[in-house]
Amino acid sequence: MAERRRMGYSVQRDILDEGAVDEIAEKSDSKTPLSEKVKKSMRCSGARLKSCLLDSVPVVSWLPRYSIRENALGDLISGISVGIMQLPQGMAYALLASVPPVFGLYSSFYPVLIYFIFGTSKHISIGTYAVMSVMIGGVIERLAPDSNFMIWDNATNSSIVDVISRDAERVRVAAAVTFMSGLFQILLGLVKFGFVVTYLSEPLVRGYTTGAAIHVIVSQLKYTFGISPVRYSGPFALIYTVLEICYLIPQTNIGTLVVSIVAIIGLILTKELNAYLSKKLPVPIPVELLGIVIATVVSWQVNLEDKYGVDVVGLIPSGLQPPVLPTASLFGQVIGDAFALSVVGYGIAISLGRIFALKYGYKVDSNQELIALGLSNSIGGIFQCFAISCSMSRTMVQESTGGRTQVAGALSAIVILFITLWIGTLFEELPKAVLAAIIFVNLHGMMKQFMDIPALWRSNRVDMVVWVATFIFTVLFNPDLGLAAAIGFSMLTVIFRTQLPKYSILGQVPDTDIYRPLEDYNQVKQVPGILIFRSSATLYFANAEMYQEALGEKSGIDITKILAAKKKLEAKRQRLEKKNAKKAAKKNAVHMEGEPEREEQKNIAIIEMDAEPDPSLPRAIVLDLSPVNFLDTVGVKALRSIQRDYGEIGIDVVLAGCQTGVVDNLQTGGFFNDKVTKSCLFSTVHDAVLHCQSARTHSKEKEIIATHL
Repeated sequence: MAERRRMGYSVQRDILDEGAVDEIAEKSDSKTPLSEKVKKSMRCSGARLKSCLLDSVPVVSWLPRYSIRENALGDLISGISVGIMQLPQGMAYALLASVPPVFGLYSSFYPVLIYFIFGTSKHISIGTYAVMSVMIGGVIERLAPDSNFMIWDNATNSSIVDVISRDAERVRVAAAVTFMSGLFQILLGLVKFGFVVTYLSEPLVRGYTTGAAIHVIVSQLKYTFGISPVRYSGPFALIYTVLEICYLIPQTNIGTLVVSIVAIIGLILTKELNAYLSKKLPVPIPVELLGIVIATVVSWQVNLEDKYGVDVVGLIPSGLQPPVLPTASLFGQVIGDAFALSVVGYGIAISLGRIFALKYGYKVDSNQELIALGLSNSIGGIFQCFAISCSMSRTMVQESTGGRTQVAGALSAIVILFITLWIGTLFEELPKAVLAAIIFVNLHGMMKQFMDIPALWRSNRVDMVVWVATFIFTVLFNPDLGLAAAIGFSMLTVIFRTQLPKYSILGQVPDTDIYRPLEDYNQVKQVPGILIFRSSATLYFANAEMYQEALGEKSGIDITKILAAKKKLEAKRQRLEKKNAKKAAKKNAVHMEGEPEREEQKNIAIIEMDAEPDPSLPRAIVLDLSPVNFLDTVGVKALRSIQRDYGEIGIDVVLAGCQTGVVDNLQTGGFFNDKVTKSCLFSTVHDAVLHCQSARTHSKEKEIIATHL
């Protein structure tokens, strides 16, 4: 292969330290006072008011410019398709949330309309979501378990559950936690805390949703087998629930199990057919809708509930519920769960929203998304909805059927309104096992996320550990505690990586001003007499001591031992001086005062002469601080200690690649003094190396001149 042609270049300039750069570039020291910033933020004008209105209510900005010719047909088809899909999913996910199915329809209506007004993503489908629903269900089962609503039935002489009272209380709990989660999201959005999602990395989110999917599957097994296990809450509840289900499997209702198997097989086959014909069909086959229609008709004709004991949805009231303020007495009991819901819901929505924004070339405002979701949840809580987020499956349908704007979401809400007002009562005979089957089939995509593990093993093993740990925490500790543990573990991995960075000695690429680690390149050579040291992480209190130890290890200089030996030698010299001075005082007479003075001066002259430096030690050390983005007081003290200690044994220490913020940290941290100025700071490693080489040359010239004198 022909050798790649190199383009030569040359730069001629003086060696510049940080002080010279500040002088040439005229560094500005002016900073805007806090009072001025506050005044500026409080200033109001017509243009600013208009901008604030457009940012706060995005629909005012984009709806007047809505192109009916380009977008209307696609949004109409997409809205109807998603609305049809919302019907079975809303009812199914209501079971996950442990509330009556009709409240899943309410949650697919009110929040969607609110997001249409305040949201900035054009493609995500807001509504019920499996992970959020199972988190709500965990809170409800903890605060309103069946055991709290047992009444005595005289007809059967046994205790039964007062379903009406239980469901009413569970709706109140769901509304309270949803309202609180919405308030958290609004508050975070108002203080511009949208960056909180950065702490939810993709491996963490995918591991979390996979773990939550396991909870979803286990929670629906009771509908699949037609059994009534005890609902556990708290850590390890999933394990106890699985053991309980295994114990109750012999009591399986055969009719319910048959319905479940048929529904699951039918849904899978229809979805595969849907995928196979996707390029030929203008609109996907509404698989879930067909499933619940057929199942409802069969259940009604065969009378599955009375003949075979198959559990059905039951009463679905028509119309909408009046607004009711959430029960304030529940807020203290659900505040932790509400915060977890707000973070999870936002993290999933913004992650998916950014994917489509990048694909179609528009911007999603992370803080406005927080406010939009917060308003959707808080207002939805007043209308007795449960917490919502965006669904991957519905979003893919909305995008694939031609949806281009938030109008598609609004149309899907209108479809749900039509169903709720007039059609909902037709699904009262729908078996709950069919809704569970819909949930199982829709979780197929989440189960595929297990394939992330081998992919992450090959690409980044730390991310793989985060994925696996998040999954385990979520499965063992439930979604709320699991999320907190996962975030804590993820933060620990960041701390460990900054505490255990890679330390390198740099060498020069021949005939260039480029410096690379010696261990990574064969042709890189160390600059004679100069040691260039770099850490791959920033320098702060957690790794400052390791930074100093690594410098000593990489350079082969045991600075502590050398300084101890030097101090010991200095103490010995001082003792010898005192001893000689006493001997001279006794030996000489008063009339010979001049001779001792000459002898003392001679001794002092000999003592002040510098010893020959150890040739094995470098003449200078260059600390490459280009990876460092901040320095705390401990980091500044570490650098000051390095410069002082190595300076005492005749090794110059200079800093290179300091960012402006790092220079400011050095300034405020007391690094500079009368002896240490910005002349020891250089913008590039090459400038620092040239400075050290020229300083060494000047030092040799002085030694030669002194010798001749």
